[in-house]
Amino acid sequence: MENFVPKMLWPLFILLLFVFCGCANDNDDNNGSQTTTAKIGDYFPITENTKYVYEGMGNEYASYTVYNDYTEADKLQQRLNNGGTETVNIIQIFEGKLIKVFAESEIYYRENFLVKQDNDTEILLMEPLQKGNSWTLTDGRVRSITDTEASVSTPLGDYKAVEVTTESGNGKNIDYYAKDVGLVKSIFKEGETEISSSLAQIEKDVPLIQNINFYYPNINDEKIYYKNVAVNFYTNDVTREKLAQAYKGEPVANTGKVFSENTQINSLYLNDDGMVYLDLNKAFLQEMNAGAGYEAMILQSIANTFGQYYNAEKVILTIEGKPYESGHIALQEGEYLQVNYDNVIEGK
Repeated sequence: MENFVPKMLWPLFILLLFVFCGCANDNDDNNGSQTTTAKIGDYFPITENTKYVYEGMGNEYASYTVYNDYTEADKLQQRLNNGGTETVNIIQIFEGKLIKVFAESEIYYRENFLVKQDNDTEILLMEPLQKGNSWTLTDGRVRSITDTEASVSTPLGDYKAVEVTTESGNGKNIDYYAKDVGLVKSIFKEGETEISSSLAQIEKDVPLIQNINFYYPNINDEKIYYKNVAVNFYTNDVTREKLAQAYKGEPVANTGKVFSENTQINSLYLNDDGMVYLDLNKAFLQEMNAGAGYEAMILQSIANTFGQYYNAEKVILTIEGKPYESGHIALQEGEYLQVNYDNVIEGK
């Protein structure tokens, strides 16, 4: 079975195979009554702070979880984790169509991609929601509604669902959307091969939890220590605010704080040049109270913390939009801090 879909290609395969549920209500009302007046939003509701767990069969990467990072009135940013990679998808409801407009893999940091330019356009579901409605995708595959009251069994329960079948020369995908729930099951078939993912659990009012390393300086032994902190992100939380708050927490024993109480992150993002751009307010400098050596260790701690979070090697640090400058250290326009894990120790 695993020879059918090579492990290295599975993240791309699962990205194309599965469309991830937008939201859910309890699955008590599953009569699945369908009419031509049914709307996309009925079968792909957009809500917040919900985690979906899918149980897979036929491939080790068929099991995955989905969390809703950000939402707008008609848009949803989903984060899928299949154990091999994390993928961000942007799904939009527009003019009677459910469209995937953005997709990118290997995104382990949290950022609002709803403002990004579309890089992918694929119609996942289209009104009228009636059997026989069909459309051709840009890659030539034909997608159609093949049933509106299909009986579907999942580990979470039984549903009546809209069945969407996608035909190609490499087999077919079948996706099932249940009313007030979203995607409840996906199946890929080719010959004797069958790979499926079925909804097994819905967790409501829960955060996305990311375990992040925060680095702190110890002036006594001139080493930098780190500790792993579980940071909770609810849907639409601002990442820079949550990271700043976490960095103000209790540091590793015998180390000093990096962010003072009034330090704020004005902006934080991974740029197209592969560098992290971090802008802090003036309170960071005003409340630092450090000599040259200690200040250098503080900056190294910052570089390691935010560089590692974004999996980058370079961090551009500015204060209120201007190059970093203190009484001891001055960075030129475009000069960056280099991430360096030498002489780093895990703290307690």
